Amino acid sequence: MNALWITLALLTAGFVGWPVTALVFRLAQTIDDRADAGADGAAGTGADDPAADSTTDVPGARPAAAATDPGSDPDSEPGTDLNGKAAAAGTDIISSARILRGGAIIGILERLAVCLAILAGQPVAIAYVVAIKGLGRFAELRETPVAAERFIIGTLTSMLWAAGIAALAKVLFLG
Repeated sequence: MNALWITLALLTAGFVGWPVTALVFRLAQTIDDRADAGADGAAGTGADDPAADSTTDVPGARPAAAATDPGSDPDSEPGTDLNGKAAAAGTDIISSARILRGGAIIGILERLAVCLAILAGQPVAIAYVVAIKGLGRFAELRETPVAAERFIIGTLTSMLWAAGIAALAKVLFLG
């Protein structure tokens, strides 16, 4: 019977954690939008900005047409259009598809590892998970502050979810 509860805890921690993390990302974006709207006070900024929900991190100013430009391809290399031509100087837009690639799979593995570590009575193993994840993303996080923010929010949400599920299963079912 314990194997069933452990399996259910792992599945819940690993796979149900993704919608929870997505919800926290949306909540964080809503809070940022309200803060931006309150700080700017002008119409057309903050919560009304169509680019506000993107995960792009642009050095310098982002042109208003860049968010709706039909000539841009989210799967192309940063700074190029659909035809692979270089974008104009100062418009190096890092695609949100390129920021933190593989995050969903890494998040599932992270939640499984955290849950398993707690269920096995080895919470120190969580430090290894965080270290491996941080080292693997270090270069990307250093270059893009938006990616670093998403990394922190996603990691903390995932770890809290997995730890909560593991603790709940351990207290209620595994005694």
